[in-house]
Amino acid sequence: MTKIRSTTVVGIYHNGEVAVGADGQATMDKHIAKSNVKKIRKLLDGKIVTGFAGSTADAFTLLERFEEKLNAYQSNMKRAAIELAKDWRKDQYLRKLEAMMVVANKSELLIISGTGDVLEPDNQIAAIGSGSMYAHAAALALKKHAPHLSAEEMVKESLNIAADICIYTNHNLMIEKPA
Repeated sequence: MTKIRSTTVVGIYHNGEVAVGADGQATMDKHIAKSNVKKIRKLLDGKIVTGFAGSTADAFTLLERFEEKLNAYQSNMKRAAIELAKDWRKDQYLRKLEAMMVVANKSELLIISGTGDVLEPDNQIAAIGSGSMYAHAAALALKKHAPHLSAEEMVKESLNIAADICIYTNHNLMIEKPA
């Protein structure tokens, strides 16, 4: 059975602010299944923003588990991510999930990988999904050559560049900043 997958998510920490965005395309094999998927979610009254890529059902399972960990660890995002990763490695059901997440609060940006790793990304840019390398490269160039842009503007431009060249990414963008 072919899985529906969601594609490009990028988060950027720049000049003291964080933004996370995603395109709206979901693909099933080589076909566009939906063009306006909402891959960005706010947790804890908007204090944490998450973006997911991979199998949609798997991503929602991880999102639910992450929210449980946030509640268990008094909203400590990094601790919740590490505890989720521990469960991911130990739990046979979770180990089979095919998804990744970018999570951010006002001061931190993390990638929770499909192998149960928690990564603090280099250059304060987190990108996941099919178009992630395009969005990541664009974000690096923007941080270097257009430092006057806000994190939100960089996310938008990175995703638009990815959408221009990646067939698994579209221009239906959703961008959020933590409260």
